[in-house]
Amino acid sequence: MLDPVTLAVLQGRLEQIADEMDALLFRGAFNPIIAEAHDAAHGLYDAATGATLVQGKSGLPIFVGAMAFAVKAVIDRAAKVGGPSPGDVFVFNDAYEGGTHLSDFKLVRPFFRDGRLFCWLASVGHWHDVGGAVPGNYNPSATECFQEGFLVPPLRLVEGGRLRREIVELLAANSRLPIAVEGDLEAQLAALELGERRLHELLDEYGTATVEAAFGELRRRAADLVRAHIRELPDGSWSCTDVLDGDGIDDDPIPITLTLTVRGDRLGFDFTGTAPACKGPLNISRATTIAGCYVALKHVFREVPANAGVLEPIDFTIPEHSILDARPPRPVGGYTETVLRLVDLVFRTLAMAAPERSNGCAYGTINALSVSGHRPDGRRWVMFTFFGGGHGGHPLGDGLDHGNAPISTATIPPVEILEAAYPVMFTQWALRPDSGGPGRHRGGLGAIYELELLAEEAEVFLFGDRGRSGPPGVAGGGPGAPTRFKVLRADGRVEPAQRSKLTGIRIRRGDRLRLETPGGGGWGDPRERAPAAIERDLALGYATEAGAAREVRA
Repeated sequence: MLDPVTLAVLQGRLEQIADEMDALLFRGAFNPIIAEAHDAAHGLYDAATGATLVQGKSGLPIFVGAMAFAVKAVIDRAAKVGGPSPGDVFVFNDAYEGGTHLSDFKLVRPFFRDGRLFCWLASVGHWHDVGGAVPGNYNPSATECFQEGFLVPPLRLVEGGRLRREIVELLAANSRLPIAVEGDLEAQLAALELGERRLHELLDEYGTATVEAAFGELRRRAADLVRAHIRELPDGSWSCTDVLDGDGIDDDPIPITLTLTVRGDRLGFDFTGTAPACKGPLNISRATTIAGCYVALKHVFREVPANAGVLEPIDFTIPEHSILDARPPRPVGGYTETVLRLVDLVFRTLAMAAPERSNGCAYGTINALSVSGHRPDGRRWVMFTFFGGGHGGHPLGDGLDHGNAPISTATIPPVEILEAAYPVMFTQWALRPDSGGPGRHRGGLGAIYELELLAEEAEVFLFGDRGRSGPPGVAGGGPGAPTRFKVLRADGRVEPAQRSKLTGIRIRRGDRLRLETPGGGGWGDPRERAPAAIERDLALGYATEAGAAREVRA
């Protein structure tokens, strides 16, 4: 067993390798979803199984669980084509094998040391446009994956150090933004090269056997830590059901049910009772379901490291062919909305067992907005972005106002970047008063975004959720405000608030889009909220007099 000091040093050095890979990609990527929002991740993965060994602190947590499946898919593919060789890189975006959706492109590189496969390095990033029927790829009306983008199985992109340009050309030819595709791809390749150099430097210093021992010990300690956390919970089972607004094809709500079971030092997630796979793009793969549960656990057991040991004490029951077990060609583009509902369900069921460890639900939707058109010279522009909302109240205080989705550490793209890159002007970017759910600790506030089109015309798509009902509170807390979306025409007409999945809205110069995002659910009885906290909300404009009165009566 390694001494604690050496183990701590190696853990920091290994995480630093992944962090440097993250930083290089963020600086080198062409599209703002990676460069500004940091929708990407890097890590090191087990040579034989693909299990997560280390992930950087800047990458998205949702990719920790999902990328293990992605690397395993590459391991299986490489075995069929003669095995991996030094200098190889595989590329693919198959969401059914590697999780998430077609916009997330994975690059996986074998790392060899002294002629032996030591581990895998992997990079994943959200490419701006990968074909499909809708610019930006969040297609609310998709009924099969082919309407969401082009699907790439694991292919050897780099063979023995030689880049296969024909594959690069094929990928670029299927995007509305080919320059961004090539730029993001090159940045991911550069990140993998940096990771390989840094890992060789570490092995030169500490030796292969010592670093391998660190991998094993870090995984064991992560599993032991999770088991210790589980033992602090009472034994029992608790069930909860939540719904998605509809799948973009049918308007009927889609139920997801979770039964959480604690037995000693094991935790079970049983999704029996969840809706079957739907027509629209809210399906997610089994890999994505497990990754979503991992993210929820990270919110509850905060100091647990990001490696495969976290999932060892967890048992999953995921009904086959359900919305949580998508098979091709079921559409999966809106995976974010379904994963966010999984996180909500974990918070709510855990609150039944141990309210002091849980939070109210966060705003529960990324409200992916795509606005696209053509510049005067005929070039295509595609603004794809997502937006923030309120996080849930928690045992220690109010929820975070205007945060990003709890499945990620990504940042909301800054207004300055969006206005500089696209022909739009934001006329409002503000907190949404009265949107936080009431509670002893209220939910965080959602936001109001309003943008005006400066080009002659454009087409708009919105992929969101929580338009039917707001995010629930826990431990007696109330729900946050739901999503609201309006089109404000230049001639003064206001098209009525619509739900959350909209396609093909045509707008012209001077028209505005107004999106009001949900607040978080509250925590605890609203009647127990401190009068000073209510006065502060009123003074800062977080609540109106009418809203504060409703909170007290809730």
